Amino acid sequence: MNLLQKWNRISLVKRIIVGLIIGAALGAVIPAFTVIGVLGELFVGALKALAPLLVFFIVMQALASRKSGSGSNMKTVVILYLLGTFFAALCAVVASFLFPSTLLLAEGASNAAPGGIGEVLKNLLTSAVSNPVASIANANYIGVLLWAVVLGLALQSASEQTKLVLANISDALSTAIRWVINCAPFGIMGLVFTTVSTTGFAAFATYGRLILVLVGCMLFVALVVNPLMVFVCLRSNPFPLVLRCLKESGVMAFFTRSSAANIPVNMKLCEDLGLDRNKYSVSIPLGATVNMAGAAITISVLTLSAAHTLGVSVDFPTALLLSLVATVSACGASGVAGGSLLLIPLACSMFGISNDAAMQVVGIGFIIGVIQDSCETALNSSSDVLFTATAEFYARRKAAKK
Repeated sequence: MNLLQKWNRISLVKRIIVGLIIGAALGAVIPAFTVIGVLGELFVGALKALAPLLVFFIVMQALASRKSGSGSNMKTVVILYLLGTFFAALCAVVASFLFPSTLLLAEGASNAAPGGIGEVLKNLLTSAVSNPVASIANANYIGVLLWAVVLGLALQSASEQTKLVLANISDALSTAIRWVINCAPFGIMGLVFTTVSTTGFAAFATYGRLILVLVGCMLFVALVVNPLMVFVCLRSNPFPLVLRCLKESGVMAFFTRSSAANIPVNMKLCEDLGLDRNKYSVSIPLGATVNMAGAAITISVLTLSAAHTLGVSVDFPTALLLSLVATVSACGASGVAGGSLLLIPLACSMFGISNDAAMQVVGIGFIIGVIQDSCETALNSSSDVLFTATAEFYARRKAAKK
């Protein structure tokens, strides 16, 4: 027990770094000992299992207990989400013009991809009205959010005892999530072990330039564009908040590679930042679905790389249109590993690139996914907390001036 208490007193980030180093070392030395990788699967599985229930009950309880006349900052959050995604797509377009990449188009994946923006939006709306039990079981967060909002509003006139039961269930789920997050060092160790022992990094040499453009864009957005947006809203140094979000949310998301699985981590960070639970309980799961700056970068860079490889001439107005398409498409990307890649054929269709060639680009995306998707998810998930916190601090700043 003494050893356990000493271990728990060490900060979570430091424990994760220890797990990362041990996992990488074991993956290099004993790659055949695959049982270590099970720890990563168990960790991500536990997060994914609890996250839909946590979102459903917290949102429902928050709305059921909401007092009439209490303010909301969801409009500001949504605007920040959409602007952040659009600016990320625009940065990716500019970077693709400055540093064009060439792909080796070989036989690739054959997954089904959406046929147009209309289909993406239709899928979103269809998901929203999906059966609530099925939505929770399948981690369909649009459906989970919609039904949690509907039931939460319907329960506003319920008795105080009913609301207390909802609050107790929400608290119990939050406690369970904290227990799971406390096991993160072992989960990260398993995930890193699996990556090092099975994937390696030899395949990345062929697409080194492409990876540099993708990761460079994501770093630029995380360390320049997002801080500028925060500064415009808060008129103060944005980097303490930006770096904390990257450290406590981005690091975890980098290894889980799932915005959905990182929802509990983000909610815990919002709690630590002193944010209003009634607000972040809605904005964080919404962000895991529609705040997809990293996905917009992936879609834009890989599409323009395909166009450059095939000799398709792209002028800047068309590329600007691509930014808008990538923004809308990214909002339809699922919150799971590789969710943005299947939207590449939609963007490629703008330039007359065949679906066969586009699906080969998707195949390349999966090859470099260990780096691309990890960085993408880290950017997406950390900015969910960043923009949620920015919107609330902005509202407090405005209220203080009155």
